[in-house]
Amino acid sequence: MQTALQLLFTALQIGSIYILFSLGLTLIFGVMKIVNFAHGQFFTLSALLVSVLVPWFAHHDVPLLPAYLLAAVIAVAVSVALGMLTYQFGFRFFQRDLSGSFILSIGLVLLLEGAYLHYFGGAVRTVPPIIAGDVSILGVTLTSQRLLLGLAAIVATGALYWILMVTQFGKAMRAVAIDHEAAMLQGIPFKRIAFQGFAVATLLGAVAGALLAPISVISPTLGADYLIKGFIAVIIGGLGSVPGAIIGSLFIALVESIGGFYFDPSIANLTIFILVMLVLMVRPHGLLGNR
Repeated sequence: MQTALQLLFTALQIGSIYILFSLGLTLIFGVMKIVNFAHGQFFTLSALLVSVLVPWFAHHDVPLLPAYLLAAVIAVAVSVALGMLTYQFGFRFFQRDLSGSFILSIGLVLLLEGAYLHYFGGAVRTVPPIIAGDVSILGVTLTSQRLLLGLAAIVATGALYWILMVTQFGKAMRAVAIDHEAAMLQGIPFKRIAFQGFAVATLLGAVAGALLAPISVISPTLGADYLIKGFIAVIIGGLGSVPGAIIGSLFIALVESIGGFYFDPSIANLTIFILVMLVLMVRPHGLLGNR
């Protein structure tokens, strides 16, 4: 029982980061009908900046927690700014163009990854522990740092879900995702909603990167692994489906947690791909996706 609870809590911690990452992907697809392979680069930039800024602030006698919070704010702001630049000078010309957006996003991946390697170097980086100590829940021991960061990701996910379901902006985004032409006929400004949707998606990826930095090793190629798993999550759940992205992310995290404990991590990754194929054979558009 204790082992099962430990694996479950581990899956929830991992899944909280996957959820934020995959929600960004599914929002972009839902609003703009494009697949953004460069999404992982905004996530990576945020994590890299946190890994650089936290030691710099600490070296200047700033306590670790304020140093991390300040670094996270700066990192998220810079990543979102980069995302807006790529939208204004790139993606806004390829809305609802899968081929053009695919070529553009692959080019951005190569360009940004090369820039990160040049400016940050190829060595892996770590962030000093922000919060010390452990917490015991139902007999399961969790590090305070992982628990708080996981809770922060859950709160961010809940806030996004509330925005999409309750606010006028969220309803406009959902209307555009269902039928952008009908939404425009109702007076919804599609171009502005697309810009704001891309900004929110980039923000989610950047926040995920900032939350991940203290609990993982950071490298300029970090986004590649998360991009693959993020796409698997939205494919399982259904492209454009917010609940589907959440379900798919938790599914992947649970498989990783159980497979990594009982088997080799590579077996867990192989299992994920096999299960994806089985899901798509039964539900070609994902669990909650539409045609």
